[in-house]
Amino acid sequence: MGLTPTDVLAFPKIQAIVRDNGTADVIVAGNSRAVARAGSLQQLRENALALVVGEAKTLNRAVRVAIDDPEGHGELIVSPDGSTESVSYAPKPVRRRIREAATTAAPRVAVVTQTAPVAPAQPHTAPGPAQSGLNSEAAALTGTTAPTGTTMPPSPETVTAAAPAVEDAPARRSLKETSFLVSAPVLEPATQGWRGTLTRLGLRMDPSEEELSERKDVRTVSQHWPGPRTIAVVNRKGGANKTPTVVMLSAILARYSGAATVAWDNNESQGTLGWRTEKGSHDRSVLDLIEASRTLLSPGTNAAEIAKFVHHQTADKFDVLRSDENEEGDHEVTAEEVDIAHQVLTRYYRLVVMDSGNTARAANWRRMIDHTNQLVVPVTAIEDRAEAARLTLQTLEARGGHDAELARNAVVIVSESTDAKRSMSGDALKRARDEAQRIADGFAPFVRAVVRIPYDPALVNGPIRYEALQPATQRAWLAAAAAVAAGF
Repeated sequence: MGLTPTDVLAFPKIQAIVRDNGTADVIVAGNSRAVARAGSLQQLRENALALVVGEAKTLNRAVRVAIDDPEGHGELIVSPDGSTESVSYAPKPVRRRIREAATTAAPRVAVVTQTAPVAPAQPHTAPGPAQSGLNSEAAALTGTTAPTGTTMPPSPETVTAAAPAVEDAPARRSLKETSFLVSAPVLEPATQGWRGTLTRLGLRMDPSEEELSERKDVRTVSQHWPGPRTIAVVNRKGGANKTPTVVMLSAILARYSGAATVAWDNNESQGTLGWRTEKGSHDRSVLDLIEASRTLLSPGTNAAEIAKFVHHQTADKFDVLRSDENEEGDHEVTAEEVDIAHQVLTRYYRLVVMDSGNTARAANWRRMIDHTNQLVVPVTAIEDRAEAARLTLQTLEARGGHDAELARNAVVIVSESTDAKRSMSGDALKRARDEAQRIADGFAPFVRAVVRIPYDPALVNGPIRYEALQPATQRAWLAAAAAVAAGF
């Protein structure tokens, strides 16, 4: 191959970690992908290398990978054709294992060394009381039985004897094992419905099952998690509610958790997320952010500098990174540009919610999936949208590894059709609800969660605002956001 580390870019940072418990991960730009298990350590290494080769093929160039396995650590250069070249390698020092003590104490053993000369044999005589005691002690030390009437001579050999067992003192519990604090949370009284009304009048009432369920969802979306998380909202069919889903999830998670949240329009060319959200005081997009990435990633850059590139949503408390709005439409975001933008955003935000285009083969779409922690598949209750969602999940599952795991743990969000609602016909409304339920039931066995969203005119046209939704729609989106957050 003939390449040196100076010839190969160190970006994105790639690590391959192989463990002696039979698991392995390949980490690309901070995003971990589980390696398929194998029957041997060598096969596990080969499976990890296959993922790295896939990264090299995606970037169409050689990559550097840091290796850490039970036998050593080092660095490799991996080319798209699968060839490798070692840059460095150092074996790990052999560690001495300390055996744990047995749970039951063994008898203490006394070691006695006898160096006195052997005395002449004595004639056979009937033993007296003193001789009998001496013979018994000798038998106990040597493990042999002396004939009656025989005096056992001292032996120069080393012999062992069991010392009397020492009784352990009674075990005393540690103060760490107890606490005076009450661990069960105090149930707050009802605040909703007639129960809430009676509580406000002075008669304390417990909350209903519906209110308890809502409180549980609020707790779920309010949690903080270690490290940034990336959500990808995907469906290869247009009109499947991708953009409203991105806005609603971003708004709810930002409102309840308080985590810095950005919605990123990762369309291949020009997306519509910027049309459905507030525009800031500038026209910058993802391409401007990528161009300024070196400055934004430098240690001395102030966190507020990111505001020059994103559009803040004043009511819903999240930011929007718009797609390129060049009228020429002559730039398609590459996989490496997705890496750069994602690295910048995960420095400034704890939560990244990615909108997507309709081409699962596009480089930026595939790279988005590599960075994804939780997959969300929105679908309207129309056959072709549902079929496109199924094919999207099927494509990811067929790719195996990280992609297949995302498909199996996906959250499908089924929204009722808008056409039936516009007609306001009772039969049409029932058919729309039945169709939404049929589609939801169809996805349920294949994904982690399915959530239904009722029709709401506030989601059809214009800028999307959480407060503009009807209460039932807000509650449904809260449940959807909780299902997503449960995957973090």
